[in-house]
Parts: sequence; structure tokens; C-alpha cells
Amino acid sequence: MNLDTMIDLEGGRISREIFVSRDIFDREQEQVFTRAWLFVGHESQVPNPGDFFVSRMGTESVILCRDQAGALHVFLNSCRHRGMKICRYEQGNTSLFVCPYHSWSYTTDGKLQGVPLYRVLYEGTLNRDDWSLVEVAKLATYKGTVWATWDPQAPEFLTYLGDAVDHLDQVLDCRDGRPGGSEVIGVHKWILPANWKFAAENFLGDTYHNPSHRSVDMIGIGPSAQRGAKGRRDNEYEGGQHVWVSFPAGHGVHSVLSRPDPEYGGSYQQYPEVDEYFRHCFEARKQRLGTERARLLPFTGNLFPNASYHGRQPRGICVWHPHGATETEAWRFFLVDADAPASVKDVLRRFYMRYSGPAGMTEQDDMENWLYATAASQGPIARRHPFNYQQSIGAFRTGDPLPGDVSLQMTEQNARNYYRVWRGYMQGDPWAALIGAPALRAAAE
Repeated sequence: MNLDTMIDLEGGRISREIFVSRDIFDREQEQVFTRAWLFVGHESQVPNPGDFFVSRMGTESVILCRDQAGALHVFLNSCRHRGMKICRYEQGNTSLFVCPYHSWSYTTDGKLQGVPLYRVLYEGTLNRDDWSLVEVAKLATYKGTVWATWDPQAPEFLTYLGDAVDHLDQVLDCRDGRPGGSEVIGVHKWILPANWKFAAENFLGDTYHNPSHRSVDMIGIGPSAQRGAKGRRDNEYEGGQHVWVSFPAGHGVHSVLSRPDPEYGGSYQQYPEVDEYFRHCFEARKQRLGTERARLLPFTGNLFPNASYHGRQPRGICVWHPHGATETEAWRFFLVDADAPASVKDVLRRFYMRYSGPAGMTEQDDMENWLYATAASQGPIARRHPFNYQQSIGAFRTGDPLPGDVSLQMTEQNARNYYRVWRGYMQGDPWAALIGAPALRAAAE
């Protein structure tokens, strides 16, 4: 397995093997998903002591929960006795997690509490403190989102994010510019027969695939009810400068710098109350942040390795959980401002479902691309021929007009950078791959 040959960044060629090989998939689980920071959930899903939400990290089930003292934890969802899944509900509230196999029970801070027939079978042998639930090495919260890593040597989360944080902020902050304030109003989950990296790569900034959504643009299902690509987007984007930015840790985003004198264009004219709410948010954001800071708007992005986002409409975080080399479980966490009026949340919820998810118009287009690309890469002849990643090679500027490697035209630089970092993880030294990120290297030393 020669990854330097498979990932030819100078020539812009990447082997199809990395999308279909079981050996590579198994190596990813060990080298990437045990070391990178992974999105687990949102604090709004576990607001009270005893609340839990069952999530995933790579192929493994984990429990995000809030203990009786209010502290957050992320545990491997596996009993320490014989490995049974101790929590089989998607979410809820409990004082104890009880394994349905042999009834070992654990408190919400992970401690082993109940062991049937303890005095008869285990007295003097079993030290309960040694058999707590397996907990992640590091946990971080950021503006309501919850992230975790199994690697105690991983850099701190904000260091890991680097300058990509400015773009993530646009997703998590309130529409009127107040920091944070989002909540999850629903999660879509579905399985598709495609490699997880196709989805992550799509959100890095692949605007080149827009012809795939031609049918959606023709019928005008967007928030403005207009036909054409701009009809399914937030009108704040109109007339702005699109930018594609990649970062040393492997993150990539597609954002927009709005016009210096942006005006509210009206995105929800068919819902006057909702349109007025967004008009108010638009004006308040300009006043709170200032015209220059308010120009940065989110479009899409992917935080290495598998947490993607839509920045405006539909606003949410997408996580691509690997099942196998050719199967992915997709989760979409839909976000709204927590204090938005109920009528606004209801309109957004209905639009999000129309637009995204397994029955959404655009998601069906994307899934068709990913699953056919996966299927078409499994044959012996196809696997001899690499994919082409030569789009806009070298056409970027570092730190201009934003931090990172910035392109002002459609580019595959974000994808090339992503696979550079992916290769570093796969070769067992992720921090060595983070060229140009001294803070990350220092944190790892």
C-alpha cells in the first residue's frame, strides 16, 4: 500500500482504491478516527442532568450524556463485562445505564455501580473503579456543539480548528450576530451505498457539481420560491465574492464575502412574518458586527475528517459515519436560533425536510453521484485509473483576503489539501502533515 503513489498531489491524481479498499477502510478506522476530533452532538440535545444522546465516532457507538452534576461525558456504548450495547435508545433521560445482557449498571458519570451477585461471585476480585465505561481522552464544547477525540496527544480543539473557526462561527452564531445561540430541531439519519469521503469532499467546496441540481433549480423549491440556483440560496449571497479556503489541519470551506454595502434581498416573501424576522436579523447583524465583519457568510464546509455543514439555508451539520468501504450512515443535525419565533422554526423545519435528507431534493442528487462513483470504482479495470484532481492547481493565494489558502475561482485545492492531511494520518504521523501550522506541531510535541 503505497499512499505516496495513490495520493499524487503534484500531478492531481488520486487512486480510486482509497474509496473501495477494505484494507484502507480498516486502516482509516485505526489511524484517522481514533486520533482526529469528531463531532458528537449538540448541548441542546442533552440540556438536563441524566439526558443522553447516542451518537457515533467512526464505526463505534458512543453515548453523549450529562451526569447528575451537569457535566458532559462521551462514553463508548459497550459494557465492560461482555461488550453488549448498554444503551439502545436514541436519546432520553436516565439515572443508570443498565446492560440488558448481565445487568451490570453504570452511573451517568460512567462509574460501575451494580454487579449482580457481587458478594458471591466477585468479592475481593473485582475492583469496580477499574471497570468504568470507556471515556474519550478529550472532550470540547464550542458554541453548543460537542466534539471528542480518543487521542490524548491531540491538540486542543480550538487549535485543531485554527482559522476555520471564523467560518464555523457563521453557522453556530445567531443570525443577528450574537455569538452562539443555535439549537438542534431534528436529526435525519439514513444509509447510502457510498464511501464516506465522497460526501465529505463534496462539502469541502465542490461547486463544480451544480449541474446535478438542475431539476431543483427549475422548480424553485428554495426559501425565495424563485427558479434558478439563487432561488435555493440565501439572497445575502447575491453579488458577493465566493471564496474557497483550505487550512493546514485538512479543513476546507466555501464561503462568501458579501458586497461592501449589502442590502437585504428578501428570502421568504411568501412568509411575511418569517421574512420580517430575517430582515431584522440582517440589520442587527450589520449593526452589531460592523459592515466589514458582517461581510463573511458561510456556504458549505467540511471539518476534517467527516463533519460538514450548510451555513445558511438549510442550516445544519452533516456527519458521514463510515459503515464500510462502500457504505456510509449520514446524519444531518438541523440548526435554528434557539430564541427564534415558533413560526420561523416551523417554516425552516419544513423547508429543511424538503431540501435535505434522504427524501430531500438536493440530497437525492448528491447521493446518486456518490453511490454511482463508488460502484464504478470497484471493478479491476476502473481501479487501474485514478480520479482527476487537477482543477485550478496553484490558483490560490495564502492569507489573501482571508487566512488560509484562498482561491477566488472554483478549485479542487481544498480536496487536494484534505487528502494531503488524510495521507499524513494514514502514514501514522498526522502532525507532520500539517505544514504551515506551527501551533499544531507544538501542541503535538
